[in-house]
Amino acid sequence: MEKLHINLDERSYDIFIEKGIFEEVGKYVSKIYKKKKIVVVTDTNVDKLYGDKLLKNLQNSGYIPSKVVFDAGEENKNFDTLTKVYEKIIDSGIKRGDLLIAFGGGVVGDLAGFAASTIYRGIDFIQIPTTLLAQVDSSVGGKVAVDTSRGKNLVGSFYQPKMVIIDPDLLKTLGEREMRSGMAEVIKYGAIYDNEFFDFLMEKDGLKSSMEDIEKIIKKCCEIKAKIVEIDEMDLGLRMILNFGHTLGHAIEKYYDYTKYTHGEAISIGMYEITRLGERLGITKMGESEKIKEILKKYELPIEDKVKLEDLIEIMKSDKKNISGILNFIFLSEIGKVEVKKIAEEEITKKLCKEKK
Repeated sequence: MEKLHINLDERSYDIFIEKGIFEEVGKYVSKIYKKKKIVVVTDTNVDKLYGDKLLKNLQNSGYIPSKVVFDAGEENKNFDTLTKVYEKIIDSGIKRGDLLIAFGGGVVGDLAGFAASTIYRGIDFIQIPTTLLAQVDSSVGGKVAVDTSRGKNLVGSFYQPKMVIIDPDLLKTLGEREMRSGMAEVIKYGAIYDNEFFDFLMEKDGLKSSMEDIEKIIKKCCEIKAKIVEIDEMDLGLRMILNFGHTLGHAIEKYYDYTKYTHGEAISIGMYEITRLGERLGITKMGESEKIKEILKKYELPIEDKVKLEDLIEIMKSDKKNISGILNFIFLSEIGKVEVKKIAEEEITKKLCKEKK
């Protein structure tokens, strides 16, 4: 059993990481919730595999659970789906003071978490992430959101869960592409914060080899994120470094209407391209992009796309990280260290496109 504590005063919570912990979900829920009604929000993919099993586990612990299921996929993380989820939660009889469980990958965690943060002006929720990407990143830190036609995660809030329960055994039913997608976020943590962890991942033979140490890998990522979130919960300073590769990556996702790449694949391209750009701008130590390229290729992740940077500029300008016309770009100084560079909207095209040529 690995246990981490995120210290955020009255919003503090624990993260439990252990193979097989899913079988004892009710025992852990009872640590923070003494009433009876629980609503589980999940998607069609997870529901087919584990939905009824989770409900049975909760029933065996004396709870009265209900289930809300929506269609899987990033394209469904929108207000139409959210409205239907709201209505089903209300119809389930859940009231303020009851508990919601977000059970799934990043899309489920984001949408269900946002639903929890807003329905009845906020109800408690627990994250049980089922994908590698969610287990190492999106389930921790309290960012919840939905997408709009203008971009990814543009409507959201900071709303911390009461607990995160991570069972690496749930990854056994995850497809290889989704596992590789999750490894992009794992690699990010080494790149921005811990060069020894980066080297550890580089020394592995690839995805299969890394799975032998998956609990250690998940714990390390959660530890790094916990340290950052404790310092900067609201993403106004240090936490921005977690967006390494994401400004370009989110723009690539939106450019292709979330159909060509998974989130991790788009972030992989974003990390490599921003590191190449950083070298050309004199921000990043020369040779670091080759290290990023090597590790991404080792885990069979994409590093480039034919889309032109010019075509991504307008999308980046509408990114939620655009604060009063200023975008924060996260560059590596070297592996394990980053720099945040502020670029005004009117300078983005001039600075980025000029240096790209």
